[in-house]
Amino acid sequence: MRLRMISIPEFYEGKNILITGATGFMGKVLLEKLLRSCPNVKAVYVLVRPKAGQKPQERVAEMITCKLFDRVRDEQPECKDKVIAVSSELTQPELDLSEPDKEKLIDCIDIVFHCAATVRFNESLRDAMQLNVIATRQLLFLAQKMKKLEVFVHVSTAYANCNRKHIEEIIYPPPVDPRKLIEALEWMDDSLVNDITPKLIGDRPNTYTYTKALAEYIVQQEGGKLNVAIVRPSIVGASWKEPFPGWIDNFNGPSGLFIAAGKGILRTMRASNSAVADLVPVDVVVNTTLAAAWYSGVNRPRNIIVYNCTTGGTNPFHWGEVEYYVNVSFKMNPLEQTLRRPNVNLRSNPLLHHYWTAVSHIVPAMLFDAFLRLTGQRPWMMKTITRLHRAMMLLEYFTSNSWVWNNENTNMLMSQLNPEDKKTFNFDVRQLHWAEYMENYCMGTKKYVLNEEMSGLPAARKHLNKLRNIRYGFNTVLIVLIWRIFIARSQMARNIWYFVVSLCFKFLSYFRASSTMRY
Repeated sequence: MRLRMISIPEFYEGKNILITGATGFMGKVLLEKLLRSCPNVKAVYVLVRPKAGQKPQERVAEMITCKLFDRVRDEQPECKDKVIAVSSELTQPELDLSEPDKEKLIDCIDIVFHCAATVRFNESLRDAMQLNVIATRQLLFLAQKMKKLEVFVHVSTAYANCNRKHIEEIIYPPPVDPRKLIEALEWMDDSLVNDITPKLIGDRPNTYTYTKALAEYIVQQEGGKLNVAIVRPSIVGASWKEPFPGWIDNFNGPSGLFIAAGKGILRTMRASNSAVADLVPVDVVVNTTLAAAWYSGVNRPRNIIVYNCTTGGTNPFHWGEVEYYVNVSFKMNPLEQTLRRPNVNLRSNPLLHHYWTAVSHIVPAMLFDAFLRLTGQRPWMMKTITRLHRAMMLLEYFTSNSWVWNNENTNMLMSQLNPEDKKTFNFDVRQLHWAEYMENYCMGTKKYVLNEEMSGLPAARKHLNKLRNIRYGFNTVLIVLIWRIFIARSQMARNIWYFVVSLCFKFLSYFRASSTMRY
């Protein structure tokens, strides 16, 4: 009973932690939260590959200097000394670990957080299998050898089983035995793999969700002797509260679309206004992950516990609301050098969507590029629009459908926290106010992704007003031209025009008379 009352910071005290994917979006937030809220953690080992001539330790040192770690650096100046970079390449045999590093990890690691994955929806099946499945399997083999390991936490995705409409907190049977597929990929050439990919993934939308489902089964089969927890977040977005509201550092997922909308480039998108946008803040996912490791480490459950980390069933937010708040937020706090006023519209009808894509995306892009060529500049808008359309196509499946996730295990986990831990490791999404969150999210893309200074807001607002005036002027000129070319030259058109105007006048006169009589 004493162990069951231990707090989360006490559980992590004196522990050696291993994190994969620590240089990724969620991995960074997990590392920062662990250092800040569990200050007595002994050390955090992070698997990092050399990149762009930088050694792993140099990459980690540079990462800790970023804005995300400002708060923990102020509160705990020596925290960086607890972070130990280990050179590793997850796509290589045995994770490309040196023997000394491997022995060190085997001897000292208490808890493993496996966050690394390829999140590219259009990844080839071979590459997605390599990082999402084979690397997970190799990490499990290493974990089996760890002498002090208490918990292995695998970060999956709520969409691993998106071919189902109702998703429970269980590991579903895989569409194919991943071990047999791994063996088959060894002798298949790339062209054959690409040919069979559509048949293999079946009714799943991409290789990402397919391989994450296989990875869960691998964890269940190969991690049988380990104390395992699986956390399944839905669409991970900017931070809600910690270390500060709205932190985001990438264009992935909805963030890139928000920025495109804020710049006035994205005007139409295929989505269902009534579909649930299951956004979940990254700090909610991190707090759930840390709490899941604590619960499994303290209680030692007999079976793997799966946590659906989602918002749709508890605090639903729809894509139509996303559209509204994105437009409002970027009109209040505009991005710099916007091309048009933010005004994205979601359309579920494919014909309407294609029409508005041509009218509001392709034609303006071609005209803009023609202007750039005439002025001796390099055209770039059509390339940008093409990339944007590809990104939207990859997201269409998720913006046009809704799912129902069970959250019983997540709710149980929340109930087990003591009052202090509920404040420090808050993942109660019932408290999430979407209007405020979306405003902070959009502001976060401005400050942390585009690195725009807040001092530039007055100029950005002035530019937005200028664009509004240009639009009104253009519409006025267009109406005059239509009048001169079509209406003024045709008696029938003039008659129709006068009839409409007189009808409007009579309509207004009627309401004016009705108002006077009431007065």
